[in-house]
Amino acid sequence: MHDSLDLSPDSLVVAGGRPERGRDASVNPPVVLSSTFLGTGPLGPGDRGYGRYANPSWEPFEEVLGQLEHAGEPALLFSSGLAAVSAALSLVPLGGTVVMPGHSYAGTVQMASELAEKGLFSLQLVDVTDTREVLAALHRESGPIDLLWLESPTNPMLGVAELPALLDAARSAGILTVVDNTFCTPLVQRPLLLGADLVLHSVTKYLAGHSDVVLGALVTSDAELRARLLHHRALHGAIAGPWEAWLALRGVRTLALRIERSQASAQLLAERLARHPAVERVRFPGLPSDPGHRRAKEQLDGFGSILCLQLAAAGGRSGAQNADSLVEALRLWVPATSLGGVESLIERRRRHLAEPESVPENLVRLSVGIESVEDLWEDLRQALDALPAAESSAG
Repeated sequence: MHDSLDLSPDSLVVAGGRPERGRDASVNPPVVLSSTFLGTGPLGPGDRGYGRYANPSWEPFEEVLGQLEHAGEPALLFSSGLAAVSAALSLVPLGGTVVMPGHSYAGTVQMASELAEKGLFSLQLVDVTDTREVLAALHRESGPIDLLWLESPTNPMLGVAELPALLDAARSAGILTVVDNTFCTPLVQRPLLLGADLVLHSVTKYLAGHSDVVLGALVTSDAELRARLLHHRALHGAIAGPWEAWLALRGVRTLALRIERSQASAQLLAERLARHPAVERVRFPGLPSDPGHRRAKEQLDGFGSILCLQLAAAGGRSGAQNADSLVEALRLWVPATSLGGVESLIERRRRHLAEPESVPENLVRLSVGIESVEDLWEDLRQALDALPAAESSAG
């Protein structure tokens, strides 16, 4: 493995995690299909031993992601994003307290809520866009906070947190911090450089990028913290399959191109959607009218490829009914959950029972892919034009 930290991210996604060069050497790392590895005597650091402890097929991806996040340590690959969430929450001591955005990914909030109901820790949900509210939660008089969970932009409301201020306050108070960086990827935001202790990714999304694997990852610069998480992964068994790891690495190779294309398309679509009479509101940090625009412009290297729109009530139909009609009328956009793939996906988020009631019923989340932006817009336009126009709209 060579030191690729001096490369730009656009080059690193291509060059990182390659085998050592030599005559007739493989250009790509191989897939290693083995449940166990040869060895005698006591297992020491670096020994693979058994397939639950390590696999050569994980390591190239872990190397690249660690370098992209400027960790100084390889990432840790998990069997799913929620497996990574579970491992991160395992760091909270019994009876501790977690502060988390109420609009975090629904699976994260659901898991934390269930663990809190079992008495493993206390959970306080906050509006992560309100810096004062979060800071007040971190300095409450009733007891110390053990973990600050952050997600920015949030899923699906696209709220932007003031990450530098929140991470600085948590570090000063000795509070462990986790940032879910799934929406941004390390090409747009690097939370470790802002002071985060741990970064989480649903690798399923942008990093793998082709809607064909389910994986998660954790990244940290703290070798001791990484060792604790590695022990948790080995003991609890939430490991990645070698084929999935290989596919994720293959997806990373085109990450920079996919992000560049999808971000540009998302910006254009958001601007056009904001002017359509059937649309009540567009949520996208790239719009100057968006509440998170200023923070996103200061903190991010782009505005991401996720946008949300809310459909207006019109023609005796609710906004939610019009949202469902929109999704059903599309031909190119794929009506499915998840995000970050090459194909553009769309769904009304409240169709998920776990989605909090604070998410509007008429909110539709769009994950912009890499298709022609004009084809994507034409598909949206024809579906929106078929809806009854609202008497007034706020774009």
